[in-house]
Amino acid sequence: MKVSEIKKTRRKRRRQSVRRRLRATGSGVRLSVHRSLKHIYAQVVDDNRGKTLCAVGTDTKKLASDLDGKTKTERAAVIGKEIARLAKEAGVEELVFDRGHCKYHGRVKALADAAREEGLKF
Repeated sequence: MKVSEIKKTRRKRRRQSVRRRLRATGSGVRLSVHRSLKHIYAQVVDDNRGKTLCAVGTDTKKLASDLDGKTKTERAAVIGKEIARLAKEAGVEELVFDRGHCKYHGRVKALADAAREEGLKF
């Protein structure tokens, strides 16, 4: 098996493990984070209805002026504040944090902390 395939299967296994624990909590709404090398994306998903309530990423055109000239961690904090604002508009105050296959560290932690500062509870 190629190294890239091994990495994919390990990431998939970690992601499924995290989601399994989140489903055990019983909360139907989660804040899902995806991190790539250049961008970070966040979306609020209602698993009971199977719908995405709101989503935002660093490639969003309306946030381009806010993100210009910042480091990736600072950009993640801006995304955290924006997703918290959009979630509140959608009527969500409490949710669970889905970090996917990423460690709760660096950009993922910055996004989560910024969302907490804006009033989301998880």
